[in-house]
Amino acid sequence: MNTTSVLTNHYEKKQNPGHKQNYAKQTQSNFTPIPAYGTINLVRRCSSTVEHSFRKAGVESSILSIGLVDIDDKYNSLKEILNSLGKVVIAYSGGVDSTFLLKAAVDTLGAENVSACIGISPSLAQSQKKQALDMAETIGVKVRQIQLHELEDINYSANKADRCFHCKSHLYGLLTKIAEEGNIDNIICGSNFDDAADYRPGNRAAEVFGVHSPLIEAKLNKNDIRHLSRQLNLATADVPASPCLASRVSYGLEITEENLKQVEQAEEFLRERGFVEFRVRHHGDIARIEVHIDDIEKITAEPMRQKIIEKFKSLGFKYVTADLQGFRSGSLNDSLTKEEKQRNI
Repeated sequence: MNTTSVLTNHYEKKQNPGHKQNYAKQTQSNFTPIPAYGTINLVRRCSSTVEHSFRKAGVESSILSIGLVDIDDKYNSLKEILNSLGKVVIAYSGGVDSTFLLKAAVDTLGAENVSACIGISPSLAQSQKKQALDMAETIGVKVRQIQLHELEDINYSANKADRCFHCKSHLYGLLTKIAEEGNIDNIICGSNFDDAADYRPGNRAAEVFGVHSPLIEAKLNKNDIRHLSRQLNLATADVPASPCLASRVSYGLEITEENLKQVEQAEEFLRERGFVEFRVRHHGDIARIEVHIDDIEKITAEPMRQKIIEKFKSLGFKYVTADLQGFRSGSLNDSLTKEEKQRNI
């Protein structure tokens, strides 16, 4: 079933009056972009800089949001939001944000009122899946594994600028059915306050399906979440962000199980050699490696350089490159025009 069918079925069944418009009208109209929050964004960036300085100095700050709200107040706000939602289905991935949200939901609502679901597909690295299941076990929740078949949807596999929208639509469509079967009124996801101003087509899918984003509502940004995760002794507090493998494939290049596996194996090879935060970008015959600036010399020095070349070529890449700009989260979005981004948020 493609995304259009999933969304059409969703709107036919949805009882919320705000969601009764059909998918055709949704796709023909221009979606109102999520606001950039103006001054709040500037203050949030200042907050991030201060938190980074505190961490370098080995200091834990109790107030991370200058001029806004004390982090404890934000956390209390999150708990109030969760309490108002009652029993929930959570779109869980095992990353920093969704693990923190799962922990907060369980602590607030009780494990019996939280149904954690993770989407299983070739775009989920096995290491990420293991991390997710291990963390959920630590929190005391059993995770339901949902098989996704997004590769069968040309809207997703075509890998255009709205790929993430179609991917999340498949997931949220299945979670909606699970919620209905369990008489659960609300679905939640781990999008954080920073995501609200970033290029995130998945945010539009959450809006379409009525999925709540409690971390955004509580104005909890990534630094806040890492800080609170340390306080809650979550092992994910300082792990690097790890988006799905499809985010490594250059826009316009078809998403296939084969190229997702190439990326997964290439990144696992680098991880085993001590690299912590990096990306292997797939440009067809070309693998473009992004590492932190400080690691560029390490990745290009012998014998590391030759080992990487040999491994990557064995995976099917013809050319292996190191990006001199270094690691940048979401760097493939640089190829999108402002108009393309505006259409898909």
